[in-house]
Amino acid sequence: MNKLLILAADAEKYDCLVRAADLKQLQVRSAPDPESARAKVDDANIVLGEPLLISEILANAGCLQWVQSSWAGVDRLCHPELRRDYLLTGLKDVFGPMITEYVMAYLFALERRVFEMQANQLEKRWQPLSYRPAGDIVLGIIGLGSIGQHLARTARHFGLRVIGLNRSGRACAEVEEVFTSGTIAEFLAQPDYVVVTLPDTPQTLHMINARTLGMMKSSAVLINVGRGGVVYEADLTKALQQGIIGGAVLDVFDAEPLPPDNPLWHLPNVYITPHFAAESCPEAVVKVFVENYQRFLRQESLLHRIDFERGY
Repeated sequence: MNKLLILAADAEKYDCLVRAADLKQLQVRSAPDPESARAKVDDANIVLGEPLLISEILANAGCLQWVQSSWAGVDRLCHPELRRDYLLTGLKDVFGPMITEYVMAYLFALERRVFEMQANQLEKRWQPLSYRPAGDIVLGIIGLGSIGQHLARTARHFGLRVIGLNRSGRACAEVEEVFTSGTIAEFLAQPDYVVVTLPDTPQTLHMINARTLGMMKSSAVLINVGRGGVVYEADLTKALQQGIIGGAVLDVFDAEPLPPDNPLWHLPNVYITPHFAAESCPEAVVKVFVENYQRFLRQESLLHRIDFERGY
């Protein structure tokens, strides 16, 4: 008999969905926080839930074989000081649509000057403003995984020119051209919007810094929907203050919540959101878990297995 612990803030919802799946040879228990989970995890061989919470109870999970993340980012479980003697699986093809909605919403709001139009409305000012058609806009995507590819497909549907950058340089049908770190200067010189979808790994840490920001157009907007650690925040702040780039849309940060004294709050060319570009949908997560559990029973390879060293 397999024993599952669900550890998530909305554990009750996950619990109901997993039980409704009527999975064979599975006992289910759940907890909303690490404190209550510690009393239930000692004999659990499977854990489903939020990486940040799970990282706090790994030491108590004496029978652990497999963890299924309910988040896209699993960087907290890949820290070198934590144990790695279990299978870790993530999520793919779950968050792409939501993150695409977020990026395209801000891109077109900025292009159609929605925020300025709203300000004019409040002043009862009738003032048409110029804008670019989609066909004149270049979108650059850093990270061409499932999220980046979904974004690229949607952007191309609207007529944007889309280019991408990944580590391998492997061709991607969704973008016009693929660049690598060796050609990053050529890549960054082209986009009007640079979207970061990368996970937080040792290789991506502070990839966006003073040097790479200086390669971008002075009018370009950086959109970070990946992880806060990919962007060196101090360098980004200076680049925005000095007009090295045109603006930033930021959903993720080094410290969350973003501290009240962080200067990014006060910059007029910055748009801040509270890490909500894509929310974990329990129904979609449980669908992946059910498929993986059936594979686990059959002793087959699990979907979306994470390499601890690479972080994805």
